[in-house]
Amino acid sequence: MLVADSIRIDPPEPELTSAVILERARALRPALRERQALCEELGRLPDETNDDFLRAGFYRMLQPRVFGGYEFPVVDFIRVMTEVSRGCSESGWVLALTSGHPAAFLSGFPEQAQREVYGVTGDVRVPGVALPGGMAMPADEGYRISGSWDYASGCDVATHFLGAVIILDAVTRQPAAYGYVLLDPPMYTIVDNWSVIGMQGTGSKRIVAAEQIVAAHRVQPFADPTMSMVADQPGRKLHTNPLFHGPLVPLLLTELASVAVGTARGALDVYDEMLRNKKSPLPPFLPAFEAAHYQHHFGHAQGLIDTAEAALFHLGEEYPKLGQRALAGTPAGLEEQRRYQAVVQNILELTWQAVDLIFRTAGASVARRGSLIGRAYRNLAVIRTHITMQGHVTSLNVGRLHFGLSPLSIL
Repeated sequence: MLVADSIRIDPPEPELTSAVILERARALRPALRERQALCEELGRLPDETNDDFLRAGFYRMLQPRVFGGYEFPVVDFIRVMTEVSRGCSESGWVLALTSGHPAAFLSGFPEQAQREVYGVTGDVRVPGVALPGGMAMPADEGYRISGSWDYASGCDVATHFLGAVIILDAVTRQPAAYGYVLLDPPMYTIVDNWSVIGMQGTGSKRIVAAEQIVAAHRVQPFADPTMSMVADQPGRKLHTNPLFHGPLVPLLLTELASVAVGTARGALDVYDEMLRNKKSPLPPFLPAFEAAHYQHHFGHAQGLIDTAEAALFHLGEEYPKLGQRALAGTPAGLEEQRRYQAVVQNILELTWQAVDLIFRTAGASVARRGSLIGRAYRNLAVIRTHITMQGHVTSLNVGRLHFGLSPLSIL
């Protein structure tokens, strides 16, 4: 809901419900699984998958209703992202990151920027990179910017790009704020430098923006230069839904965790099929599912994934409460946000334990090129390297905050 909603964009299906869009995600799983190899080979989201996502309305789940979106609850967004990732983790990653950004980032920009981006149709896909890759210097016309940003997942299907920048003081030329610049495709180029052992299909390539002038409303401060104090974001005042007022990092982390849980659940699906169709290589050559050790392995892996999923859904249900508190003037503190992050990290570790168990006990055939279980293993291994998923850093800072000490880092 928008306070100043004199110009509205109707969503393609005004009566669409969360239940229907979740069923669409489940129905799409077999096709996504079939396209896993194609996605990895292309090194980007296949066109047919992008078309499926557009038709299903997935990209609009967290988009403001007034700008052609559905404003579905975060927990329903998580459920859909998990189902999609169960079919293809790389496709799920692109979808989660590009469709979650309207709530996380775009709603903080001035109304003029939001209206420009959503245009007349509301068709928006906005990948972003949170590590500062450029500078923004105030100029008479707005800001003079330039930069390059690695790991721009989904940039091949993007309508816009969000790049983190350090905003400089016009007089001292010293860092004044940490923020984002909102760019249209003609304002940047894509450099294909993404060649990795897992998550290859995310197309997390480099974005390069040559020096240019960007309008003032396209550069928005999000924090102070140390990224420790949140800056005022006037665009959020346009929206009354608590979804658009919760803290930034916890919402972004639920995107990542949804992919991890879906990836693990997809690996368990394949393990289930394998155990039903494979015989033990040793006498008495029983079907694998009749062997006690395989029963234990399956049950343990399933329990780990169920626990991770339950924790993730709980976070999704709690997130709107953080937005409600922010609207009431009592936003979540640093310790609470870090504890939220620690839960996400533990979710990821639970999924990794499950997939590691599946990979280790499924037999050497899963190490073959093209193996679905092998791909899930490689993909989760790469996800675990994400800067926000380093639990030793977060746990240290949670402990320090608990005892009244300052955190040693922003994560």
